[in-house]
Amino acid sequence: MSNCAPSLKWHLICRLTALQAIFLTALAVLIVVLLWFTGHLTKLEPEDETIDAIASSVVRDGDGALAVRDTETLEDRRGEISDFWYVIRDRDGQTLSQGPVPAQYARIGGALDGVGQAKLGGNLRGGISATARVKWAETPAGEVQILTGSGGSIPFRRVISAASTVFVSTVLPLIALTALATIIATPLVVRKTFASVGAAAARAEQIDIDRRGTRLPLEQVPREIVPLVTAVNDALGRLDQGYEQQKRFFANAAHELRTPIAILQTRLDALPPGPEKSRLLEDLARLSTLADQFLDLQRLNHRLSLMPVDLVAIGRQVTSDLAPLAIAAGYEPAFETEEERIEVIGDRSALERAVTNLVQNAIQHGGRRGNITVHVCRATGITVTDQGEGIPSEDRERIFEPFHRLQTRSQGFGLGLNLVQEIVRLHSGEVSVLDGPTGGAAFRIVLPQAAA
Repeated sequence: MSNCAPSLKWHLICRLTALQAIFLTALAVLIVVLLWFTGHLTKLEPEDETIDAIASSVVRDGDGALAVRDTETLEDRRGEISDFWYVIRDRDGQTLSQGPVPAQYARIGGALDGVGQAKLGGNLRGGISATARVKWAETPAGEVQILTGSGGSIPFRRVISAASTVFVSTVLPLIALTALATIIATPLVVRKTFASVGAAAARAEQIDIDRRGTRLPLEQVPREIVPLVTAVNDALGRLDQGYEQQKRFFANAAHELRTPIAILQTRLDALPPGPEKSRLLEDLARLSTLADQFLDLQRLNHRLSLMPVDLVAIGRQVTSDLAPLAIAAGYEPAFETEEERIEVIGDRSALERAVTNLVQNAIQHGGRRGNITVHVCRATGITVTDQGEGIPSEDRERIFEPFHRLQTRSQGFGLGLNLVQEIVRLHSGEVSVLDGPTGGAAFRIVLPQAAA
């Protein structure tokens, strides 16, 4: 699979995390707004703006008396409040007032020297008095007490500043904790959801040519993915059916070929000796080998009879059986080993067929000269070596493919080496082609050895 392919799991995690972050942010803003308007979170007083405007305007005149200079901010507050008034008092008892100061607040300042700030008003002697705000503030004239009435507006910047303070101090930590929990929990939930998909993928990796009938599990698979898994299982069923039909075809074709081959053999045996008869017998032998190879491939589809077998005995037996054919083709057959017995777990007839194919391949393509050696060793397994032209390095990977033949070789059908590879693979071994020690090709079969 390509490393650039998008990950569905991480796509879902990112989308869910982003969606939850947006939802939490919107919810937090809504909570702040509701608490703001209901007054349960914080409340801005317009009188604070008035006191700030007055405090920035308080100065001392040349005689040290309190004075108020007209500023733009103070003028704005006068314009907003129709009955604008204030009383300014310093620590020495010096006062300065402006506007219609309510009678109940005209002389209250001295009584509140010990109060930093307060809001005044409500029921007073059976009547409702006007509300007022008193606060000690730092001004250019020093610390003074400012008493003023209610009313006026709150600047938008003050609202934004207060809301930001509340958001950063209260809401933002809540969002951070929730987002952290989301980032941790969401991958766990998604991973658990995709666990069944992973089980199906693991089962799919087990499907190969020797494990037909395997199907992907549907248990606990998400409903949205069930059609895909079902379609894959249906496709696997069709492949199994097609493979079985192909197997039957090859088996039937191989069996049917044996009858005309036997008839041709009988008729050719009746011909008088000569070059033409020799060529016909050689071609007939190729057809017989092809039929045998088809049957061998068919037999490999069934379970092998695994038991302890001796590689030394197999190598010696194959060398002995094919020695007359090798000698007739101009070779000197040889068998070499340093040990009396090398035991592996395998199917004796299949392994004999694999070694036989390698020796026959050497006889057919070894140049009809030199030695054909079967060497058996515990470390290197079975090696069949000839002294022919060898196998070019660029063709050594494809030489084991079915029906693949080198351009320099017109004989053969390209099934013998493929059959060797299949037999060795079923024994969990490896087959490779190397350069012979004195030229030619060396085909080596290495098999897992049996435990002592």
